[in-house]
Amino acid sequence: MDAMLRVKLDFCDFWPGFPKTNNFFYNLLRERFEVEICDRPDFLIFADPGQHVHRVHNCVKIYVALEVFLPDFRWCDYAFTCHYLEDPRHLRLPYYAFGCGPKRLIRHGEDAAEIMAAKTKFCSFVVSNAKRKKTHKRIEFFHRLSQYKKVDSAGAALNNIGRRLPPGGNHKVEFLRPYKFNIAFENNSAPGYTTEKIVDAMSARCVPIYWGNPRIAEEFNPKSFLNYFDFPSEEALIEKIIELDQDDARYLEYLRQPYFHNDEPNEFFGRERLLNQFEKIFTTPITPVSARRYRLQIGRWIPVLKNRPPG
Repeated sequence: MDAMLRVKLDFCDFWPGFPKTNNFFYNLLRERFEVEICDRPDFLIFADPGQHVHRVHNCVKIYVALEVFLPDFRWCDYAFTCHYLEDPRHLRLPYYAFGCGPKRLIRHGEDAAEIMAAKTKFCSFVVSNAKRKKTHKRIEFFHRLSQYKKVDSAGAALNNIGRRLPPGGNHKVEFLRPYKFNIAFENNSAPGYTTEKIVDAMSARCVPIYWGNPRIAEEFNPKSFLNYFDFPSEEALIEKIIELDQDDARYLEYLRQPYFHNDEPNEFFGRERLLNQFEKIFTTPITPVSARRYRLQIGRWIPVLKNRPPG
């Protein structure tokens, strides 16, 4: 058996308390590589370009976008983002593929009538922030749909159920299970930008009411959810929701649909695809962008680089 390639790696600019030895990338990479976490790495995976820890490293840098940001190849050598980019330094990785395994979205052998019988509530909504401008669309839609029936809001924003949902995807999925619908609106609408919102609703066997990625139908079966972009107006979408709520037979048609095309996970869940990209990164000799000399104007922050070569 061939020895695994040893990789000296570090993470930075993720959220506070980010576990470096128990996360999506670390666990993935250990399937093929011997991973050593150290503070003078050969490869750095960083997330938030607005933070600055990644700037002190003088090694190969791999940017991972947790939101809709594009990669800035002045600061990274490779990138994983939600965007459809034709660039060998980039591989598309939508955020929903981070935490959700595809198995729970496979519908083969399910009894849709039994699932529908357990749907005792109308519609759910889970949002943490209602004040930012980018959240206005889903907030307004929540209020409009609430004119028909109460929409239960369990997040920090617009909470109307008397308690706040604990953090964590599993808590959210369990909360969603009794609901027929879930408002699954993204923070932004951009090609490729698909987070966990639609996947959480599907995992709970709700019918997602989705707005965000206009190309969502390429990755998920459009007959299994309500896509905002498929309707001529918001009024038409709400009329469709009301129709399904009042007609069990029509609602059941959605529950019987597979979430994936042909009930097979889409390519973005493929672990081999990601591991092959990382193998290319780890085995291709390059001069990292951080190793180049920059002349910065006086008054700007100048990083003290780790792993600076002698001289």
